[in-house]
Amino acid sequence: MSDFSLIARWKRQAKLLRIKIYAIYFAYKDPRVPWYAKAFAACIVAYAFSPIDLIPDFIPILGYLDDIVLIPLGITLALKMIPTAVIKECEEKAQEILTQDKPKSLPAAAIIVAIWVFIIALFVVVILKFTDIV
Repeated sequence: MSDFSLIARWKRQAKLLRIKIYAIYFAYKDPRVPWYAKAFAACIVAYAFSPIDLIPDFIPILGYLDDIVLIPLGITLALKMIPTAVIKECEEKAQEILTQDKPKSLPAAAIIVAIWVFIIALFVVVILKFTDIV
């Protein structure tokens, strides 16, 4: 297999993932989708559109784990929860939106930042408690 065909295959897969994430975004707004699927879809879409990763990319190996494993896994699970007819309609809408810019989710970014602040604060409290500095 040549490098060109591998790169072309990756680009195709990336485009399919983009279509799926937009389809999930549109499905989230559809009243035919159960509440639990909407909740899960909202989390997946918010994370995918967030400019901030839960695991920063500069962390070796783990940094890309969310991009390579978690997002596609979340997309797959969300698609299984959403009715097939809804997904088909939403994928058609997603095809149209691909020519526009990728939306960013500022609320999702705020949630990710809050999670990191909480983790850092918890880490500081644990260190202070075990080192008897305070």
